Amino acid sequence: MRAPKDKVFITCAITGNLTRPEQTPHLPITPQEIAEASLGAAEAGAAVVHLHVRDPETGRPSMSLAYYREVVDQIRARNTQLIINLTTGPGGRFVPSPDAPSVAGPGTTLTTPELRVEHVALLKPDICTLDLNTMNSGNEVVINTPRNVRRMAQVIAGAGVKPEIELFDSGDIALMLDLLADGTLQGPALCSFVMGVKYGFQPSPETVLYARNLLPADAQFTAIGIGRSAFQTVAMSYLAGGHVRVGLEDSVYLARGRLAASNAEMVEKARRIVEDLGGQIASPREARDLIGLPTRLADARSVA
Repeated sequence: MRAPKDKVFITCAITGNLTRPEQTPHLPITPQEIAEASLGAAEAGAAVVHLHVRDPETGRPSMSLAYYREVVDQIRARNTQLIINLTTGPGGRFVPSPDAPSVAGPGTTLTTPELRVEHVALLKPDICTLDLNTMNSGNEVVINTPRNVRRMAQVIAGAGVKPEIELFDSGDIALMLDLLADGTLQGPALCSFVMGVKYGFQPSPETVLYARNLLPADAQFTAIGIGRSAFQTVAMSYLAGGHVRVGLEDSVYLARGRLAASNAEMVEKARRIVEDLGGQIASPREARDLIGLPTRLADARSVA
């Protein structure tokens, strides 16, 4: 049994891919807004920010390298310690045409593995996510085949970036174990359980413990609650020996019927939950030690 950690880090998922602007007026859209929200989350106690980008004109998800570069540069100019985690999830969605299921219909984003990690190879963040799920998502399908995951992992490793393995069901953990066994991934694994997506892991203490017990003993994990389970999952993850994540990607509510005014407000609540349960929040530098990330050169210069 894993006891709660002495120090846990908070990840803040700033804007996401599926949260819609009409759900909340507080969703960061432009690169400037995403960077400002990230810096605010850091001030509130987040050691890691998980980043997607959006088209500033439409608010729709984007894979634009220029937007990613702008966000990363703005954050790094003002906070060299904050751990940046870029998504690689976009580009894996397939929508079959109604009368020709093998033909991609409107809404399909499926593209080559290398294009999905191009921004990681060029910008070299501290961390990037690597999704292992192939699953139904509403009326659509998310596709991450083992072959394509291996191609993405190769680019990520070549960039010197630590992958955070996103796990949506127990079969994803089986795939992760295969990837660790054949050397595609290097341990200790950093991973997350995404709970609350309709056709994947559902949030409960039993689910967190079941998933945790399938991991290698040296793995670091975060249980993520989507929607109404977001803050319940903060407590479940901490008590099971994991780290925690919140943010407007995962939920737009701070409490029942009350929209979160910002990502920072969500981080503040997550911090209170952990501290009320007896935990301590890791700073970005402490989180780097926990994850096994190198100290950034800018940090070293500032200490010298």
